[in-house]
Amino acid sequence: MAIPKHYEIRIPAMELIKRNQTMKLKELEAPLFDHFKLTEEEKTRMYNSGNGPVFYDRISWALSYCNLSGLINKPKRGVYELTDKGLELLNTPEKINKYIDQVLAKRDAEKKSKKENTTSIDDSTESTPQERLYNSFDSIRKTIFDEILDTILSKSPLEFEKLVVQLLQKMGYGGEIKNAGLVTKASNDGGIDGIIKEDVLGLGRIHIQAKRYAKDNSVGRAEIQGFVGALAVAQSNKGVFITTSKYSKGALEYAENLNGSTTLVLIDGNKLAEYMYDFGLGMQVEQTIEIKKLDADYWDEMSDRTD
Repeated sequence: MAIPKHYEIRIPAMELIKRNQTMKLKELEAPLFDHFKLTEEEKTRMYNSGNGPVFYDRISWALSYCNLSGLINKPKRGVYELTDKGLELLNTPEKINKYIDQVLAKRDAEKKSKKENTTSIDDSTESTPQERLYNSFDSIRKTIFDEILDTILSKSPLEFEKLVVQLLQKMGYGGEIKNAGLVTKASNDGGIDGIIKEDVLGLGRIHIQAKRYAKDNSVGRAEIQGFVGALAVAQSNKGVFITTSKYSKGALEYAENLNGSTTLVLIDGNKLAEYMYDFGLGMQVEQTIEIKKLDADYWDEMSDRTD
């Protein structure tokens, strides 16, 4: 048989997860090979671009759609389990794909309704193939941002402090200086979670505070004032406050109105995820698409037809 589509994989994948309680994506591959009676060629078939095996990718998308529609949960990174709704719908499996389609359609409708004063480029009759490609890329990118933050929140506060120091180094702060980044000891950090040395002698330093809060939480003005006080004690005029959540209006206004003696940068969860994605910290390239256009200089050198 042909390699099944991602929507054909959803139900057997859910049944396997129910049987085993929790499963990783890789653990689903072999039993699904058997379920669909795939040939050796179908098991190993790669995309024409060379970017990964087709069947494995379709399993991943099947799980992703089940997760987005609330039928599958991820108790920890890379592990899948059924939700109560998933268990309920497995009693009437013929309803599962229709349910997923309805949930995703509702999500899409809600997202579109939030866009104000913008022109949609999703309609294939109104947008160019290039516009649709870029729009899809942006959508995938934002989905990965959410996954980055969820993964960070599953790690310990100390690991988050290490991560933000690594991120600033990845962004070029500290340059080629050996051991430029330092995570301070939790027992005596004085409100400073990390330090980046900007020069060999350590005369220039960037001090960091990292707060691993739930995404819907808000960092208030008082916490930013406390960090500015910690910078003063450390005799530093450069600070970066990084959180997985967001900042209150008061916190943003306070940071903007600091006098010129202190430079303070606030990085919220969305910006943190964007920086991690763009600078490749904890990321790997899944697929590369190469788009080419005509080389005008090459063709312009050729003589045109005269008839």
